[in-house]
Parts: sequence; C-alpha cells; structure tokens
Amino acid sequence: MFSNTDQKEDFSPDELRTKWEDFVKRLDDRPNLQSTLAYVPELKEGFQLYLEIENRVQEDLINNIKTELVSWLRKELKNSKINLTTVVTEKAKGRIIYTDSEKFEELLKKNPSLALLKQKLNLDFGQ
Repeated sequence: MFSNTDQKEDFSPDELRTKWEDFVKRLDDRPNLQSTLAYVPELKEGFQLYLEIENRVQEDLINNIKTELVSWLRKELKNSKINLTTVVTEKAKGRIIYTDSEKFEELLKKNPSLALLKQKLNLDFGQ
C-alpha cells in the first residue's frame, strides 16, 4: 500500500478522471466491478473522493479492492491524502405496470384526452 505521507501534490478533476479510467481499464476480467466504477467520484475538499453507488452489493465489490484502488491513485496522482468514501443512494423504484388497464391509467395521467378517445372508440381494457 502506498503511504508516502509527505506527498501532497494538487491534481485536477480531469487528472483524477484520467487515472480513474486507467485503473478501471485494468479490470477487464471483472465486468461487474468495471460497471460499478464507471462513474468517476466527486473530488471534495481535502482530497476526499465521494463515489455514489446504487446498492450494498456494489459497496462490497468496491470494499474488496478499495485498498488497492486508493493506493494506486495516491501513487499515480502523487498525493498521500487521497481517501475514497462510498455513498449508497438507493433510487426509488416506481410501480411496475403489468395489465392493459394499468398501462392505460398511466397514459391517462400524461394525456387526459385519451379518456375521450377511449369512449369514442368504445374501447375496453378489461375493467
């Protein structure tokens, strides 16, 4: 693990992006991890990197290589203060629409004039 504590060179978000992508390219044999690391983390004050991920599975994948990744970034960017934090931001899942009547109700919310069309054409969606 790279830990030269006296190195503290500044680096830009573009330099971080380049080095991050270089590391991800090395993971050809681990497509799930490549997908998880597809987004470059946000560079915060004090050389803190914040990476938003979608779930705990991705967090486990990252934790397995976190030491290697951070060490590599510290060496490549010549900065021993780099630290990576993952933040799980679970996205709200919408309701899954299955039946024709449910599909029609969703479309009706977007375009209320469909009710008139349904009535004029005498359509029935199994209601």
